[in-house]
Amino acid sequence: MFEVSVRESFSGAHRLKGYRGKCENIHGHNWDVEVSIGTEGLDRQGISIDFRSLRRKLKHVLAALDHRDLNKLAFFRKNNPSAENIARYIYIKLKGAVGLKGACLRRVSVWETKDSRAVYFE
Repeated sequence: MFEVSVRESFSGAHRLKGYRGKCENIHGHNWDVEVSIGTEGLDRQGISIDFRSLRRKLKHVLAALDHRDLNKLAFFRKNNPSAENIARYIYIKLKGAVGLKGACLRRVSVWETKDSRAVYFE
């Protein structure tokens, strides 16, 4: 089994509904996002998945979040825009987009700060 990961980032604002503290107010972060893909084998070139292709798919998903008030997006009107739910949102959007035979989305990690990370996987 092989695992390949790429990282990208996006900037956005959110507020945590029902949270008692400063994060209840609207504020912003520069989130770092890492996605990991698992494959059982390699192609003729010895590659499991093309980094550029995976990065392009991740950038496409993050474009919907970048420089946005996350609370105003449909998914986050129903789900508090916590780092955990942001990771789940990205996972859901990317899951069908991987589209390579024998490849599966393993996990999505979202760093809200350099020391605070949430991970979603199925």
